[in-house]
Amino acid sequence: MTAKKITNYIEKDLGKEPRHNCKALAKAITKVAKLFKESEQELMCLLLENKPINGSYTHSYGFHTAYGRELINTMSDCYYKYN
Repeated sequence: MTAKKITNYIEKDLGKEPRHNCKALAKAITKVAKLFKESEQELMCLLLENKPINGSYTHSYGFHTAYGRELINTMSDCYYKYN
């Protein structure tokens, strides 16, 4: 995952202006993807759009499962460590 990819995704796909450090966000997503063996793209969508990851049970009835919260919290912790 690269900062440029995140920036482009936020600007083009979401139609928003990035408000966070995309470089630190890219590092956090990459680290969590390796740690949990998940797709970087799907983790980015989970974090930025709250999209469920198919087959990983990140949501149940529209709410985060314990696993979904763990992914998001770990990415947040890594982001603040790199920021």
